[in-house]
Order: sequence, then C-alpha cells, then structure tokens
Amino acid sequence: MGDVLDIEATQWLTEAEQLAEKLGRTRAAIARVIFGQEAVIEQVAITLLSGGHVLLVGVPGLGKTKLVETLGTVLGLDARRVQFTPDLMPADILGSEVLEEDAHGKRSFRFIKGPVFCQLLMADEINRASPRTQSALLQAMQEHKVAIGGEVFALPSPFHVLATQNPIEQEGTYPLPEAQLDRFLLEIEVGYPDEAAERAMLLATTGGTEAKAAAVLTGAELLAAQALIRRMPVPETVLEAILKLVRGARPESAILPAVQKNLAWGPGPRAAQALMLATRARALLQGRLAPSVEDVLALAEPVLRHRMALSFAARAEGVKLGEMIALLKASIA
Repeated sequence: MGDVLDIEATQWLTEAEQLAEKLGRTRAAIARVIFGQEAVIEQVAITLLSGGHVLLVGVPGLGKTKLVETLGTVLGLDARRVQFTPDLMPADILGSEVLEEDAHGKRSFRFIKGPVFCQLLMADEINRASPRTQSALLQAMQEHKVAIGGEVFALPSPFHVLATQNPIEQEGTYPLPEAQLDRFLLEIEVGYPDEAAERAMLLATTGGTEAKAAAVLTGAELLAAQALIRRMPVPETVLEAILKLVRGARPESAILPAVQKNLAWGPGPRAAQALMLATRARALLQGRLAPSVEDVLALAEPVLRHRMALSFAARAEGVKLGEMIALLKASIA
C-alpha cells in the first residue's frame, strides 16, 4: 500500500513540475501582449486553473477585452464576447429554437446555439443587462448546461466566464444580486498601469507591428491542470487559516467586535471552497508544490470582497469593506 502511495506521489510531483513550467510560459506569453497588469493576470489565471469564473471590475480602456482575447489564444480556447445591454434577451446568449420546413413540407424546430456555447465567454458590462438575462447566464455558469424547449444541452468543457463591470457609470444598470455574485470565484479590481508599464504599452501598440499572442496550452491540458491542482496536498495550517478567515467574517460567529458590529452578512461555504482551490492554484503558478498561509492572505480580498456586505449603519459611518478584510487577515497572520 505504501509503495502505491509513493508511486502516486512521485507521479503527481512529476506532473506538477511539468505543469509549473508550462504555466510560466503561459504567463510570459500573456505578458507580451498585456502590459502592467501582472496581479490581474495572475488572479485570472488562478481562477481558470481553479475551474471558476471571474468578475473584473474596472473603468473602460484598461485592456479587459484584450485580456480575454489573449487568454483564448494562449490557452487554446474558443473565446467569444457578448456586449450586455438593457435590451439583451436570454435567447441572445443561450440560443433559441427556429421553425424549419423541409422539402416535403414537414415542419420541425431546430435549436441554434447562442454565444454561451464556447469555452471562454466575455460578458462585457454584465450589470447593464436585465436581471432576467443575468440569471440566464449565471444559471449556465453554475450548471454548465442550458435547458431550451424541454431539452438539455451541455456546454463545452472547459467553460469559463469572465464578466466585466464598470464601477463609474451606474445609471441605468442592474447590480448583480449577492446570491449571483457568489457564483464568481474571484472579484478582481483592474487598476491603471504604472508609468513604466504605460510607457512600454505606448511603444508596443502604436508602432507598425504589434505583438501577437501564441498558443501555449490546449483546452484538454487546462482540464488536466484543474484536476491536478485538486490533488495538491494542503497543510493543516492552511486549512485552519481558511476556516478561521471565512468563519470569522460571519457576524454571528465572528470573534472580532468590529466584524460583529459592521457586517450585515458574511461569506458562505462557497468562499472557503474558493480559497481552498485558489491557494493551490496560486502556489503552483508560482512554482511551489504546496500552498501556504501567505497564499490565503493574498487571495482573501478577491475571494471575500463580493461575498460580504456592510450594515447600513457602517456604510453611513464611512466604514470600508477593505478595512474589515484587513482586520480579518491580521487576525490569522
């Protein structure tokens, strides 16, 4: 029995080291096209390696669409983009049935697949669509299938959604309900690049030729990577840190008085699952074969930010959600 376990451990180590090398080349290929967003690239890669979906929050013009196109090329995925607008209907995303008549006059319905039938879908400005349309997409994200006309159609595998939100123009938008936000593994804030990165971007994108992304992985290799990451051992200290962080963010079970006072509700078990997967992915992405408490601290904010809410009194007093997460992180550091 021990020999079998040793063989399995050795095999996992070999596969993990090979994957770590490929992931390094993947990040390098993305960085040749996307400038000054290293943290965003890392967190998006963590989400995809964890098998989840990501919500990108940032003002227009920061390369979110370019990032999705580049990821599709580098990861060998079929990528598509949908611009969400108030008049967008669920059928515009999922697809619809059309009535057709053959040469003999026989009529029948045929299902025409919508853009959701891809491997990497960019849902641009998701909060501009109606709640009905948002729900249609979010249901597909959760179940990886679409039900139309009494039939169920499986989505491709892997299937990931990268949704974007503009934090500035909120007039005429439909904010995602908290229960739907929980479907996203990470919420990533996309900020402005620093001066050096912006300088490099100007020189690289306004000349005669522009760098193009090249394929490094395939969809099948991404699925294998996701399975490999789930087999990564997690130290007991990391498990305890995840539980302490997530359970400590719930007002009813919190130890910190500030959390009890200022939070209306906290993260559910899905947050702990997200942290468990994401810490493993971050470790492997950085060439390590086991996660650490530092990984938990680094991913606490993007995992928890959209799964917690301040009370009305706390918002009135100017309390920030980031302050609460910082207190939680300090309690386990």
